[in-house]
Amino acid sequence: MPVSRGDTHPSGIVGSDALGGALTIDGASRREKGRFAPSPSGRMHIGNLYSFLVAWLVAKSTGASLVLRIEDLDEARCKQSWADAIMRDFEWLGLTWDEGPIYQHDRLDAYREAFERLRRAGRTYPCFCTRAAWHAASAPHAGEGFVYPGTCRLLSDDARVKRASEAHRPFAQRFYVGEGAFSYDDAFQGLQTFDMQRDVGDAVVMRSDQAFAYQLAVVVDDAGEGITQVVRGSDLIRSVPVQAALQDALAYARPTYFHAPLLVDATGRRLSKRSGDVGMDALKERFKSPERLWGAIAAATGLLDGRSLDSPAPVFAVSLEELACVWNEKSCCRPSVAIGSGLLGL
Repeated sequence: MPVSRGDTHPSGIVGSDALGGALTIDGASRREKGRFAPSPSGRMHIGNLYSFLVAWLVAKSTGASLVLRIEDLDEARCKQSWADAIMRDFEWLGLTWDEGPIYQHDRLDAYREAFERLRRAGRTYPCFCTRAAWHAASAPHAGEGFVYPGTCRLLSDDARVKRASEAHRPFAQRFYVGEGAFSYDDAFQGLQTFDMQRDVGDAVVMRSDQAFAYQLAVVVDDAGEGITQVVRGSDLIRSVPVQAALQDALAYARPTYFHAPLLVDATGRRLSKRSGDVGMDALKERFKSPERLWGAIAAATGLLDGRSLDSPAPVFAVSLEELACVWNEKSCCRPSVAIGSGLLGL
């Protein structure tokens, strides 16, 4: 299910060989490759584990290899100690990878080169707006934040020079995403359609502190690492049109996107690190083994489609290998999953 614009399919995918992990693209064979991409800003929580589990299951079902990327661009929040803890947790969980770890802080030259290509092509512009100012000029959209209204893109060249000379603080750089409609077929969530300016808006590619922004970095990383399948939470589904526009501008191939359901509590609140929702230490203490933890997550999210693997225990144990043989992909075809308070101790 390739990314597409309208009725076209720029990826050129015409067939697949799941066992061999290869896709036929314009007559050539492409090896399938997925990724784990944790941010080391704290310990993983139950929502992270579910997303990484689905990424591992998709990779195993398509014969894909996996890259471990540590997304540590935010120096203020990301620490090596958290990265080390995440890797120890992955090892305890049995979530193995084939390449990496690759750290984003080692990739700054690649991001700079890509940014310069965009700048030379006339696709970037300085943005002098404060967050408060453009929030005041926009409306929240679809529950996922504000859409930038293009204020600084509409400035004349003379006005930009004047604003830059008068600026008393560094300013950001935005990428012009284009106009019109963008559609793609998500492997889990189905057909998605966006208006590039009304629903998406121009994206920051360099922050006001001169750090490269998430959208640019992940597009450059996915291309450089040969990523063909991106599995992540459905809260990031609106990143696809931005990333597709960047991929087009930089002449990168597009991966296939799988947006797994977002885990929420009974009230619909998203589970997050910031809220301390069922972190790894509590999960290890409660379940004692990765097999029991995976059994609980699979049961709570519908990955087993009601099957208990004939275990009489209230919380059964299931290995990743067993789960890979029986998991229910259809359970991932919904935007969110509410986790009850009993099974996982929420």
